Amino acid sequence: MNIQNRVIDIIAAQAVLEPSDVKLDSTLEDLGIDSLGLVESIFAIEEEFDITIPFNANEPSDSDFDISTVAAMIKGIEKLIADVS
Repeated sequence: MNIQNRVIDIIAAQAVLEPSDVKLDSTLEDLGIDSLGLVESIFAIEEEFDITIPFNANEPSDSDFDISTVAAMIKGIEKLIADVS
């Protein structure tokens, strides 16, 4: 399973949705994920990929990690994985 599908599965589980309901242009708000859900999603993603997402990811102006959409999160995760490799 590729990175995109793994991230979508994690986000879908957090939002109690089917992975097919999670679109790349969806925001976490669109999916009904609140700030606690965001934290839980980030922990699950960090564990899944053995990476550390910047603590200020929820402040796009202060962070290189963008959580504005599912696609932006996937791009950020791919970059973090590449940086670790």
